[in-house]
Amino acid sequence: MEEQLREQVARGVAWSMAEKIGSMLSMTAVRLVILNLLEPRIFGCFAIPSAVAAVAMVVADSGFSQNLIRRRDPGPRDYKAVFVFNMALSSALYVLLALLAPVAARYYGMPEIARIAPVFLLLLPLSSLCSVQNAIFTRQFRFALLSKVNFLSSFVSGLAAVALAALGCGIWSLVAERLLAMGVRAALLWRFSDWHPSGRFSAAPLREMAPFSMSLMATDLISTLYNKLPQFFFGRLYPAATLEQAVKLKDMPTTAAVQSVQSVTFPALAKIGDDAPKFAESYRQVMMVMAYVMFPALLGLSAVARDLFDALLTDKWRPTVPYFEVVCLAGMFYSVGMIAYNVLKIKSRGPLIVRLEVLKKLVMTAVFAVTIPCSVMAVVWGLVVIAFCEMAVNFWATLRFTTLSVGRFLRTMLPVALASAAMYAVVRLTAAAMPPGHALLRVAAEVAAGCASYLLVSLLFRLEAFRQVVSLLKKQAAR
Repeated sequence: MEEQLREQVARGVAWSMAEKIGSMLSMTAVRLVILNLLEPRIFGCFAIPSAVAAVAMVVADSGFSQNLIRRRDPGPRDYKAVFVFNMALSSALYVLLALLAPVAARYYGMPEIARIAPVFLLLLPLSSLCSVQNAIFTRQFRFALLSKVNFLSSFVSGLAAVALAALGCGIWSLVAERLLAMGVRAALLWRFSDWHPSGRFSAAPLREMAPFSMSLMATDLISTLYNKLPQFFFGRLYPAATLEQAVKLKDMPTTAAVQSVQSVTFPALAKIGDDAPKFAESYRQVMMVMAYVMFPALLGLSAVARDLFDALLTDKWRPTVPYFEVVCLAGMFYSVGMIAYNVLKIKSRGPLIVRLEVLKKLVMTAVFAVTIPCSVMAVVWGLVVIAFCEMAVNFWATLRFTTLSVGRFLRTMLPVALASAAMYAVVRLTAAAMPPGHALLRVAAEVAAGCASYLLVSLLFRLEAFRQVVSLLKKQAAR
């Protein structure tokens, strides 16, 4: 693996994780305040247009922005073509969905949907406005800038949402939060970007990119639809409080970890896609280093969850602790599975990705069919099973495109998994040995014991991942 690639990945993940964690903490504080100010029914009303917007944004992009990151050397014509297409399609979708909003409002018996949709759905053209800029910065590995922009937009929109909720604006505070976040992000990306659409529009680049882009869109569309549908099942089968807890899970560190890994490794591996031996070794080392960081972080969060929630959050969050402890396990598998998925996006043909996505969603359907009638905890354990299956399917598919074997993969990942498991046991034992008392002090002791044990195991057994991380940190410190 090239030194430059390792450094780029390390810097990118560090900035991306810092932004995701910062955004998660600030949004957690915002969410707690808003939950106390708004009625639960408001969140139910907002969930429907929010889910529709998420699906529509996938359609509006149609996979072209990801394809720009994947292409070897896109030029101004490519950027202009994708920008015009995204803006045109998102505007058309906005008009269509705004016209259909009254129908949805009558169907769900929620008149609020008809009132907010024409404003909230402006999210579609705002998102398309900055998709090309985001792709350009990603190709340039400018993750520090992207992280600062994302955090600032999240922070500003969160403050505005709290102020509006306190003033009695109700559901409009949630609308303003999403629109302001996207608007600030778009404005900042355009402010710092050197690219602006110019010259004549040509559809030729779209025709060249369409086959693979449409496959990416189909994959993302299936995934987004499946991620949104369970919310409606929860709302019908379980009490509102349980739905609220389940929705909060998506904002936990699992999502931050997965997004950080995926956004950085895709452009990094795309740069060396034509060199098979280097690509396979880079793929292995990226997975190893990411697992060395993600496995203990997620297992550690699971281990300290009870004391962490008592120290930082209110009693309303306490019922969420068991779900959080379990869902962290799913994050471990997702982080590895997304790296394998990036390999597929770089090396495979589009139709294969779609077929694999259909296979994974069939597995997800079977798991949900079994777990949803049981309980929320059953569904959360089902998410762990789904994450493991997704990782296994993605990795199995990459065997066709790289020389990384199953045996080599297991020999790479097993030491990290065992060291993380040992750390988890130490944290649990530390928690059991400490007397009841100040939750924050308990968390500090548990974290210290976990970090010390993980580093000790890494040193004693001279883990390859530990040596790689130390080497990267030394290079960063010397810069």
